[in-house]
Amino acid sequence: MAKVTLIEGPVGAGKTTFAAKLGVQRGVPRLDLDEWMVSLFSPDRPETGFMPWYQDRKERCLEQIWRIALELLDADHDVILELGLVQLLDREEFYARVDGCDHDLEVFVLDVPFAERKARVMRRNDEQGMAFKMAVSEEIFQIANAAWQPPDEIETRDRNIQVVTA
Repeated sequence: MAKVTLIEGPVGAGKTTFAAKLGVQRGVPRLDLDEWMVSLFSPDRPETGFMPWYQDRKERCLEQIWRIALELLDADHDVILELGLVQLLDREEFYARVDGCDHDLEVFVLDVPFAERKARVMRRNDEQGMAFKMAVSEEIFQIANAAWQPPDEIETRDRNIQVVTA
């Protein structure tokens, strides 16, 4: 049975690097929300009113990513998803989608201390290497960090979440 691997964590935790390495190791395609957002919408990003603008586009991308993931899964191909499901409610909605189809789910949550994550993001802004998608300002880092709701004991147990520390 094909498997969905979900990679989640706060901003700067190393999700893209982890997902890319896992994809190569397993020979599995990776679908990354941030890559879609940057490619499709970055040139249109407003100076103000960013969050409503972002949320609308995020929802549209998530729908399309899920359609593609289902096609892969139904063709018996595993898939790795990096979706930016930072809130518990968003993850629960995603879990319900997976529960509604006949595919296995594995979840990795990356757990990295705040100072290390912030340093990574600032370094990534400067170096613009493999994991760079867009510059993340101090303000956006703080907003994204504050939005992160780590899995609680119940979610971790019920979804058999594998916490990865780095």
